[in-house]
Amino acid sequence: MSDNERPTRRAGRPEASNNNGHGGRGRRPRGSRPRRGQRSKWRGFTPEQIESRRAAVPLITYPEELPVSARREEIANAIRDNQVVIVAGETGSGKTTQLPKICLELGRGITGMIGHTQPRRIAARSVAERIAYELSTPIGPDGVVGYQVRFTEETGPGTLVKLMTDGILLAEIQSDPLLRRYDTIIVDEAHERSLNIDFILGYLARLLPQRPDLKVIITSATIDSERFAAHFGHQAPAPVIEVSGRTYPVEIRYRPLTLDPDDPDTASPAAADTPPETERDQVTGILDAVDELMAAGSGDILVFLAGERDIRDTESALIDHLGPRYTPHGRTATPGAVEVVPLFSRLSAAEQHRVFEAHSCRRIVLATNVAETSLTVPGIRYVIDPGLARISRYSNRTKVQRLPIEPISQASANQRSGRCGRVADGIAIRLYSQSDFDSRPEYTEPEILRTSLASVILQMAALGLGDVQDFPFLDAPDARAVRDGIQLLGEIGAIETSGRDGSGRRRGGRGDGVGGPRLTEVGRRLARLPIDPRLGRMLLQAGELGCVSEVMVIVAALSMQDVRERPADHQEAADALHRRFAEPTSDFLTYLNLWRYLRTQQRDLSGSAFRRMCRAEFLHYLRVREWQDVYNQLRQLARPLGLAAAPVDLPTASAVRAAAADLEPGTQRPRSPMGTWRPPSSPWAAARTRPAPTPSTAPCWWGCCPMWVPGTSGAASTRAPAAATS
Repeated sequence: MSDNERPTRRAGRPEASNNNGHGGRGRRPRGSRPRRGQRSKWRGFTPEQIESRRAAVPLITYPEELPVSARREEIANAIRDNQVVIVAGETGSGKTTQLPKICLELGRGITGMIGHTQPRRIAARSVAERIAYELSTPIGPDGVVGYQVRFTEETGPGTLVKLMTDGILLAEIQSDPLLRRYDTIIVDEAHERSLNIDFILGYLARLLPQRPDLKVIITSATIDSERFAAHFGHQAPAPVIEVSGRTYPVEIRYRPLTLDPDDPDTASPAAADTPPETERDQVTGILDAVDELMAAGSGDILVFLAGERDIRDTESALIDHLGPRYTPHGRTATPGAVEVVPLFSRLSAAEQHRVFEAHSCRRIVLATNVAETSLTVPGIRYVIDPGLARISRYSNRTKVQRLPIEPISQASANQRSGRCGRVADGIAIRLYSQSDFDSRPEYTEPEILRTSLASVILQMAALGLGDVQDFPFLDAPDARAVRDGIQLLGEIGAIETSGRDGSGRRRGGRGDGVGGPRLTEVGRRLARLPIDPRLGRMLLQAGELGCVSEVMVIVAALSMQDVRERPADHQEAADALHRRFAEPTSDFLTYLNLWRYLRTQQRDLSGSAFRRMCRAEFLHYLRVREWQDVYNQLRQLARPLGLAAAPVDLPTASAVRAAAADLEPGTQRPRSPMGTWRPPSSPWAAARTRPAPTPSTAPCWWGCCPMWVPGTSGAASTRAPAAATS
């Protein structure tokens, strides 16, 4: 999201929203029926609806053990008397769950909803469930608390508090520029300074003078409070309320992976047999730290890792290391048993909920930075921090958005150590030296300074917000990044390029925004697609050439992590299995061959058999499911643009059997290439009810678009993704 966990969505693009304005699934506000693909203009609630919403407010209580509960009167007075309030609360203070309840008690959420944004889907869903539990109300259409994330909306006409990702709120701005659906907006985790958060903060700063009734609350644990207060202070800085967090002291221990013989304090007792100046790998360092913490006393351990692959590798190593002490479930009564629980955004909701379930043995939670601020994992007494995270970064040289693994900032490190010290005295082990910590930046660099701005410029032009240089961002974007974004949008025909200076400013006249770029018809259509503009341009061109279904499969694949896996110890086997789908003319067509294979297997196999097949053939089941979700969502969003995508044709069972008979004896290799678009024996490429496009008849998606898709975005790791050939 996400670990940065959101490698599935291009930076700066809002998530697709299917909210109809009333928060209800399939319900429409009063008035005429809106045109297909458009959302109705918000007309507000009737007096009867307002009275019904006021009567639905449940009894509100506050957990006394949370520090924010002791300050609730001060916070309530600040919200009542000011339009903007900054709440700087340490991790575990309870601000995320208690602030909406304070707002409800003040009478907010009646004439409009209380909108509560989270940077990640898993956090939006989990926080909504927690608030609903504390208010003793169902979650969803039948209760007063709901949530909306990508592909899922659980709200109704009686929803008073709506949890959502920041991308959902950005998507709603297009149809509701004044955000009339809300009377209060809470922007949580503002310290992350994602592109979406910065855009929302800048937009709200402009909106507040037009909406004097709107209340805005900005919260975080490591926020630069004074700077945020000044940003929203039109006449005087916004008030800042600081709330303490943990109630027990936390000891910080530095255990760098490279042992220093001159500093015996950095050596873990578990690594006493390791020769000095020997560099341990990260997994070994984590195992040593786990042994040290398990010897220190009882309590659960939280381990932060950079991504899903690191989590899986560490989980496997821990299971081997624990031996008979390992238990797959936490309710065992075996003395000394240890449960290992992964936590990252791509897990199903049921698997994510495991960290909140009661357990009777020690638990080791392996999590991405989703557990750094977005979620509070209960019962944590110890933390292990390797000091790394995936940070989205745009390369000006290659024009590609990457996800390299980089050292985290001091603020993030303090956030991680703050996750312990809740139930007893805590210990945080950092797998790097104190001098390394002291040399790190104080805060994480804002995403707007390290990402492509093409999507931002496109959305600002669509909303009529003027030039990027004039927008009230907390940090002004780099001029070179602005020029690159303008150039890209000009190349794909999204904006008019005549009459502009080098920075994209118009030399005269007015367009969609005051002094801002003038959108072309292509640009207006692109702004309605929540994907990278280059990928959106591919879809629009596919509509002109009659190959929307096929290109949509490719676009969905390029907008997320590759579903193919190459484990370090099975690379050759994985390559051999994946080679079945290879297309000599284009890696893009390889995605299409793989899609047909997966959909056919899913049609012919049971759910559990399909999952086993994915595991055996080194295909990531959760990413496969996400690929299908993204494709289905794109189909819905493209329909109002006149892009009707019929399902991609699949081979029949007889064609599959014929292809199997054509395999060379004792191999998985067909006698003719499996991915070719010429009439082969492979069913994955040949099964169609209409003539198959060939490079000569439909060149748009690979031959003529090198400037639109210069390469796929990937994670900078030991395994480089396959380059897209044209």
